[in-house]
Amino acid sequence: MRTWLMAFLVCALLHPVIAAEPERPNIVLILADDLGINDLGCYGRKEHTTPQLDLLAKDGLRFTCAYTAQPICSPSRAALMTGKCPARLHLTNYLPGRPDAPSQKLLNVVMEGQLPVEEVTLAELLKRHGYATGLFGKWHLGGKGFGPKEQGFDVAFEPPTDSEPSATEGGKNEYAITQAAMTFIEEHQEAPFFCYVPHHCPHIRLHGKPELIAKHQRTFNPANAALLETLDDAVGLLLKKLDELDLAKKTIVIFTSDNGGLHVLESPDSPATHNTPYRAGKGYVYEGGLRVPLIVRWPDQVRAGSVSDAPVVLTDLVPTLLHAAGIDPAKTVGPLDGVNLLPLLKGERLPPQPLFWHFPHYTNQGSRPAGAIRDGDWKLIEHLEDGTWELFNLAEDAGETKNLAETSPQHGIPLLSKLHAWRKSVGAQLPAPNPEFDAALHRRLYVDQDPSQLKAGETASVTAIAWKEWRVAMNSAIKDRQPKITPATGDIRLHAKDARIHAKTMRYEPEPHKNVLGYWVNPADWADWEFDVPAAGRYEVEIQQGCGAGCGGSEVHVEIGDTKLAFIVQETGHFQHMILRNIGTVELPKGKSTLAIKPQTKPGPAVMDVRRVVLRPVP
Repeated sequence: MRTWLMAFLVCALLHPVIAAEPERPNIVLILADDLGINDLGCYGRKEHTTPQLDLLAKDGLRFTCAYTAQPICSPSRAALMTGKCPARLHLTNYLPGRPDAPSQKLLNVVMEGQLPVEEVTLAELLKRHGYATGLFGKWHLGGKGFGPKEQGFDVAFEPPTDSEPSATEGGKNEYAITQAAMTFIEEHQEAPFFCYVPHHCPHIRLHGKPELIAKHQRTFNPANAALLETLDDAVGLLLKKLDELDLAKKTIVIFTSDNGGLHVLESPDSPATHNTPYRAGKGYVYEGGLRVPLIVRWPDQVRAGSVSDAPVVLTDLVPTLLHAAGIDPAKTVGPLDGVNLLPLLKGERLPPQPLFWHFPHYTNQGSRPAGAIRDGDWKLIEHLEDGTWELFNLAEDAGETKNLAETSPQHGIPLLSKLHAWRKSVGAQLPAPNPEFDAALHRRLYVDQDPSQLKAGETASVTAIAWKEWRVAMNSAIKDRQPKITPATGDIRLHAKDARIHAKTMRYEPEPHKNVLGYWVNPADWADWEFDVPAAGRYEVEIQQGCGAGCGGSEVHVEIGDTKLAFIVQETGHFQHMILRNIGTVELPKGKSTLAIKPQTKPGPAVMDVRRVVLRPVP
């Protein structure tokens, strides 16, 4: 017996018990379209019927101060998929965006026309680690070649925006979307899954069931209220399916919205809602455009019935969900703009973080180019047309009615400096003056009748009366005009992995969180690409570069044929924290060509990291 016991102890010491790996949670992420911060019953809108979402909030954590990454759909969705801010992605307005018009003092920036496939999404990262991935609903981040299946989703169901209301369907394909999501969950219930459900609801047109519209005649907008009831019912069916399959305790359920509620007249059945007490709505960097509902349920991890007033942004969901799945972003994708909220979900407090927005566009809702920062209780909005700024103390004035810029410059000036520094650090695009500017038309659309100051009447129809002529003028300003974006058609994309290396130390670093030309410590090292030019013409040259703290300032030449473009490397805080730089244009003949990147100086320890170069046809 003594011999056996000794043998057992020796084995135990040599082979310690290995703890079982924590079970990875399933993830269900439900996204509403244009749902305002106070449109749900659990957020105070008792005229709306949302019992399932109210129950979800009761069973989980409800955020009262959650923000979208951009107050409009496509860039908000891009941030939600990548964990990167829209300004860094150069995807800052809805796709394809509002055309330029004489009513604008500035031109809209020419943004990316899609989420580039080189950007790594939450779905791709989860899929690499054994998750089944499915999207059911609205993508709105690019068409053919840039859809969800190119961005990590195994399954993608993208029905039309509208459907004919019936006994089995709402006006936005709510039930078809939900049924497809439930089928996906059933088929993948044995393995971890990521089920992304971005609804079209309640975006205009407000195509609800006639009987529900009649039921909600006493609400601000009966058609919107009808859609909210069917959206709520569809969410309830999805939650019921998790219960039936005994998956509720194994699943993180998140419900949120892409941006604030539509508060202006944009279609005959709008305004869809009002965001009282918050100012403005969709398309604006005021609170009504940025604040969104956010509910997180995770049994045994998140305390039921809890409420958080911590300011968070939806960009935070990517690192949060990766950590929840046991995936370290630093080793799989590199630096992200969001922060991990897991400690906050579990009841801890996180250090306060400033939040930033950059929105260099005019919108269909009547907003103008602006940027914003929230730091603690203070929020500053900079208007890019003239550089003026507004300052608000949100703790005392959540409705942003009292501009404290003149009385509290000691609070505003540091915020403005932080906003400018952040904007530079992410490579934000800035709008240029509009040579067609018509000052009288600008005053008519944006100043004499300022949509950000719109006060809701008793009903949507009453509110709309004073804004009908304004709406006609807004639409007329862009009649027969087309938006300017950078579609990938005709792009020449040169990736780090395909470069020819001429170096002693610089090399291609293939790790998932890198994927760069890196370790560029010798300024004599260089790289080039040989490529085919499909059509002769003028091309703009965009380089994606990152540079660690203390390493900026290198002069670099990009040589293309007989043309030489020079730029100074910008410090980004981390070598894999990439920004997009447009460094000039070049005239190219059709046929074979070569592009070379050659450093000229290196004032710091290293030159930079490069992930890709894009040559984009100039219209």
